[in-house]
Amino acid sequence: MDVIYTEKAPKPIGPYSQAIKVGNFLFVSGQIPIDPKTGELVKGGIKEQTKAVMENLKAIIESAGFTLQDVVMSNVYLKDLNMFNDFNEVYSTYFPNRPPARVTVQVAKLPRDSLIEISVICSKG
Repeated sequence: MDVIYTEKAPKPIGPYSQAIKVGNFLFVSGQIPIDPKTGELVKGGIKEQTKAVMENLKAIIESAGFTLQDVVMSNVYLKDLNMFNDFNEVYSTYFPNRPPARVTVQVAKLPRDSLIEISVICSKG
């Protein structure tokens, strides 16, 4: 088991790792739209926040030697399911060919009052 950490993504805001690599699997903790340079929540709506989350996930995934094409499962938490279409518009640009399996749910509240949080599982092989 290897702990994955990169400065290109936000530092964890709690007692968890950015990701854990076990064999050919990578388990990436939920990411919210925090700018890794400032530590602040990204301003804007669901489109801007989704892009920030996806860029943070991409940075962690790539630092572990994986790519977005290795994502096999995605768990998405939205503050409001009325944002679903705008979220999908941005999310789909990161998975143009073979999108991973996915769960999307509405939640009452997310850390730092963000609009979105996403965690993923990657697999090689």
